[in-house]
Amino acid sequence: MSAQGQEGRAFGALEARLGHSFADVSLLERALTHPSFSQQSDAVQENNQRLEFLGDAVLGMILAEQLFHQMPAKREGVLTRYRSMLVNGTQLAVLARELGLTPFLLLSESERQAGGEEGRDSILEDALEAVVGAIYLDSGFAQTRDCVLGWYGNLEERLSDGHKDHNPKGQLQELLQPQHGNECIDYVVVDSSGPDHSKTFEVEVRVTDEVWGRGSGSSKKEAEEMAARQALEHWQALLPEA
Repeated sequence: MSAQGQEGRAFGALEARLGHSFADVSLLERALTHPSFSQQSDAVQENNQRLEFLGDAVLGMILAEQLFHQMPAKREGVLTRYRSMLVNGTQLAVLARELGLTPFLLLSESERQAGGEEGRDSILEDALEAVVGAIYLDSGFAQTRDCVLGWYGNLEERLSDGHKDHNPKGQLQELLQPQHGNECIDYVVVDSSGPDHSKTFEVEVRVTDEVWGRGSGSSKKEAEEMAARQALEHWQALLPEA
């Protein structure tokens, strides 16, 4: 079933949120089709992997250009770090949820159950990049830039919000190292499930052998980062009240 068929008139609402009405709606449908759906379908159906490849490059270019003009006093290394923060998986998943992509994703039933109502970050990240690629093919660079910058809004605010999500493992290490030493944090895979092409990992982060957080993801890195974010919240809760 197509995304358009799934959602009826709501599909137009998605285009309104994206800021683009597609001349070729099949591009949007392809951008929302996860490989797991095309693999389970009897009909030959393209998935979003090639559009994701294209969209990743276009998105990086749009943000690099905007940062270059918006922050003329910043050096290359700073701009590179800012761009990385704006395109990391967590930030893209946040944008995808803000745009309401989750209900439109075409996934296998097992993937949908694994991700729950909110959807897995890695799938949302890929889908958003694919949507960027789809808009680019449908209307060119200028329109895609307008859409993308509209989604992000104020980049300085996004960067400020993103600092707490960027490199949570590094933040946790910096906070705990002075008091507990270099070897106080341990990330342990406690479970893995699913087929090889679509595994889900469960990871605990332990601080001096005490569990501070738990996370899941389609890679060990993603699961570790989620666990580290939970551990940061735990650390914050331990602080004495002012």
